[in-house]
Amino acid sequence: MHFSTALIVFLILFVLMFVLKMPIPMGMMTACVFYFIVTGDNPKMVAQQTLKTFYTNYTIIAVPLFIFAANIMNSGKVTDRVFGFAMGFVGRFKGGLGHVNVLASLIFSGMTGSAIADASGLGKMEIDAMRKEGYDDGFSCAITAASATIGPIFPPSIPMVIYSMLSGASVGALFMGGMVPAVLLAIALMVYVALTAHKRNYPVSARYGAKEFLQYTVTAIPAILTPVILLVGIYTGVMTPTEAGAVAGLYALIVAVFGYRVLKWDGFKQVLIDTVKGTGTTSIMIGAAQTISYIVAKEHVAEAVAKFITSFTDNKYVFLLIVNIAILILGMFIDTSVIQVVFVPILLPIAKSFGIDLVHFGLVVIFNMMIGLSTPPFGMLLFITSGVSGTPLKDVIKEIMWPLLTMLIVLVVITYIPEVVLFLPRALMGYAG
Repeated sequence: MHFSTALIVFLILFVLMFVLKMPIPMGMMTACVFYFIVTGDNPKMVAQQTLKTFYTNYTIIAVPLFIFAANIMNSGKVTDRVFGFAMGFVGRFKGGLGHVNVLASLIFSGMTGSAIADASGLGKMEIDAMRKEGYDDGFSCAITAASATIGPIFPPSIPMVIYSMLSGASVGALFMGGMVPAVLLAIALMVYVALTAHKRNYPVSARYGAKEFLQYTVTAIPAILTPVILLVGIYTGVMTPTEAGAVAGLYALIVAVFGYRVLKWDGFKQVLIDTVKGTGTTSIMIGAAQTISYIVAKEHVAEAVAKFITSFTDNKYVFLLIVNIAILILGMFIDTSVIQVVFVPILLPIAKSFGIDLVHFGLVVIFNMMIGLSTPPFGMLLFITSGVSGTPLKDVIKEIMWPLLTMLIVLVVITYIPEVVLFLPRALMGYAG
């Protein structure tokens, strides 16, 4: 591959961004600015195209709306109701709180679409409860981190919305395609919990009677209805995914304020502040991604990568293996959002050339990225669960290896059996690819 001087400068600064621990959006923009300085190009055209993307792309509006809904669900203590329902449902089994941890994450994922929101919202409650019942802290943190990855796989999902913007794939098909992989991951993690619970003699947590379980269920229904309302609305054509984001935010607000009466004015102000911060960070990153896409196109990076890959394989399954290995390695060191906005646009044309369905490819990439959130040494979820619980990071890393293997097994299944992803979109939406 032939790299121009400007591209070499850009790549060096891009790497320095991580070495110097700069804020990622600003680091990406800095590398782009220096590229234009070296080439002498006028960035006006790129800036205009980026602004046009924000002003005309209807799908991207869903991102701040889902961020708002996630913040409402966290601040409104809706997590307490979700946890109580999950406890009544699976707490009766050996290692009950481990199963509760996974089931609660699956339910919560249908309300927020964010792994970080799951780990920070449910995480401390789950780990504290497990600590009281004698679970090892490292195990508690590891299963909390692993189950939080379900968040962006089960709809709604913020990474899926961004992927749709990058690829043009249907958001509705992506949402529907994520349901089976998310449930598969939940089942696989619960099998791991069951085996570990029997090996370490973890306790049964609760045996609720029918009346108690009914009380927990009734209390949790308003929260559990969130994904049901969204998905039914989207797949019946009543609302678009972007309108569903608005409905999610409004519904979450109504549930937190009037249903559970737990969100006060001060809490609402903090929700707005956090939403603006999250939206700002995401917007700058998407803007930087647009600029990087311009650089990639001008320097013919995608074509060079395609030639490199096709020079030793013309098999799409080998290509998918290469993609998985590459993203797994990148996920150990680079923030998943950077992987998505920088590397996915490079890989998309190659995936198309191999005839890979973009919805299937999107789920493979997003699932892989979520594994990166729990992968040492820099997995964000490891740091969050360690931080909220006070558990040494080395203990979390020691325990995360088996959950990681479990997630990798599910990744292999969805990579090489596309129907696991595409069955529901084809059966319920008439998706043809």
